[in-house]
Amino acid sequence: MDRADLGRTALTDALGRRISYLRISVTDRCDLRCRYCMAERMSFLPKNQVLTLEELALLADLFIARGVRKIRLTGGEPLVRRDIVDLVRRIGRHLGGGLDEVTLTTNGTRLTQHAQALFDAGIRRINVSLDSRDPERFAHVTRGGDVRAVFDGLDAALAAGLSVKINMVALNGVNDDEILPMLRWCDDQGFDLTLIETMPLGETGEDRTDHYLPLTQVADSIRQHHALTPIAHRTGGPARYHGVEGMNARLGLITPLTNNFCADCNRMRMTCEGKIFMCLGHEDHVDLKAAFREGGLQAVEPLIDRALRLKPAAHDFRIGAGATAAVRRHMSVTGG
Repeated sequence: MDRADLGRTALTDALGRRISYLRISVTDRCDLRCRYCMAERMSFLPKNQVLTLEELALLADLFIARGVRKIRLTGGEPLVRRDIVDLVRRIGRHLGGGLDEVTLTTNGTRLTQHAQALFDAGIRRINVSLDSRDPERFAHVTRGGDVRAVFDGLDAALAAGLSVKINMVALNGVNDDEILPMLRWCDDQGFDLTLIETMPLGETGEDRTDHYLPLTQVADSIRQHHALTPIAHRTGGPARYHGVEGMNARLGLITPLTNNFCADCNRMRMTCEGKIFMCLGHEDHVDLKAAFREGGLQAVEPLIDRALRLKPAAHDFRIGAGATAAVRRHMSVTGG
């Protein structure tokens, strides 16, 4: 089948939701070990089980041909993948020709090496995960990370012309006292801030119930100092944004537990080994790798259609006494 014959059917699931956003985890590896995300001792995929960058690029081509308008590269930490900028450059060739945006989520530790190259390859906006600006607390949450590397990376991103949004997982008893200061710091830096409720994905050796912080409670706390006004701004993902009185920074809230966003889900996720997960909160998946390696893109199309038919109505996240992780895989496997 010629490439021109691929992608004639738009990506619409059984509930009529239009899929326009693909998140690609380019590696399950990371140079940090955040307590809410990973176990301290992780087993990562052997390299021979991971798709090559060329294979990832070809699959991205197919999804774009079928109507994906935005691609986000995630991990693990995507910048630990060797030659990652080559993949960005390859996907970036579609910008203005079917693709609206290619973005990246990173922990920021390697931005000093890569920020300018990412901009040159077509990325204009990145998300940087930063749960604390305090060096000791950051080292605790990440099990040994150095927050100075993130600050240096943020400086490099700004110098390269990248727009930055900070992602902060709200953790009761860990960083809840930093949320308002983080928002004010983001405003000073010219960043937006998105707060995220912790999600029960994989066993990490930590009790998430103890650290679960509903964002309804956080928003009420912020309102004691700054009025919040819902705004129409969207970045393609699940965050719902608010204007903040007295600030230019926008505040995003991702609330999978207090107010799920499944009804208008527009996303699919592909792992670095070619598995399509239709929902972050379910184990069901479709494996593209064997079909792709044996039959090429033509063999992949029916599997994508199957994934669309199987996409569930909603996730099954629960947290609290007696609740277990919704899925066994860690966040780094699927990508955030």
